[in-house]
Amino acid sequence: MIAMNSVLLSTLVKDFGLGVIFASSDYEKVRLTVEDVTRPGLQISGYFDHFEPMRLQVLGNAEASYIKRMDADEKAATFDRLFGYKFPALLVARGITLDPICLQMAQKHNVTVLSTGEATSTIISDIIAYLREALAPQITRHGVLVEVYGEGILLLGDSGIGKSETAVELLKRGHRLIADDAVELKKISDTSIVGSAPALIQNYVELRGIGIVNVAKLFGMGAVKAENEINLVVKIVPWEKNQTYDRIGLEEQYEDILGVRIPVHTIPVSPGRNLAVILEVAAMNNRQRKMGYNPALEFTENADRHAQQKKEELAK
Repeated sequence: MIAMNSVLLSTLVKDFGLGVIFASSDYEKVRLTVEDVTRPGLQISGYFDHFEPMRLQVLGNAEASYIKRMDADEKAATFDRLFGYKFPALLVARGITLDPICLQMAQKHNVTVLSTGEATSTIISDIIAYLREALAPQITRHGVLVEVYGEGILLLGDSGIGKSETAVELLKRGHRLIADDAVELKKISDTSIVGSAPALIQNYVELRGIGIVNVAKLFGMGAVKAENEINLVVKIVPWEKNQTYDRIGLEEQYEDILGVRIPVHTIPVSPGRNLAVILEVAAMNNRQRKMGYNPALEFTENADRHAQQKKEELAK
């Protein structure tokens, strides 16, 4: 199930060090639910078609200079209508002194007014980036997330199949753990999924027969990482004698996570298979493929070329 996120306005104010000119009566309860931020220039000039009241509104130099040209009645009518939409808050940038009539209408409609000394474009881009990450679609999957040679590998498979044990072996080989048992997956762009651990289990691994292990204390802080992009999904399955497994890797397969296609490998496990070594090779191979080199394709082309040469030799 995809989690619908929101950000408390008070949290945004704290994280960005914003000043509070006027706090609405519901200030502690107001939440931001969209990542977009708007400058209400058109609305101040009287055009309200397509106005999005769910967005944070930011007032900059352009809007402030336009407001100065308006008479008191125009200001009152404009701001009365603007604040009547009950948007989350108005943020005044560049340390601009707020017009008293604007503040009066904000108080009338119980809408929070904030301030910052930052440049308008800077604060808008920073807030959008902040909200994009905080509001990103998110799901939780049962699995293990490790970083191997810079590649984020999400291990999936039934409980008890050896995901955590494989992660520990990778830690011994110098790689890093992001999450064990539960992985929170967040879509930060149309092409990127980032994984992290729930706060309660961050840095911990469960090993059956031993119990809970604190990886950071046992292997050092260099063995853990807060989050990592998912570059590869590895599904660990029990080896079945009559099952056919991909032996060349020519046909690429993908796992759909929140609408993003991630390359996937299915690895059968049986006694004697060293999963940690296999995952190291999978990580390096995945990096090569992203750089444009496909060993499976090269192998098949060489095989076809060799077969063609043999055929021509026999025809002579």
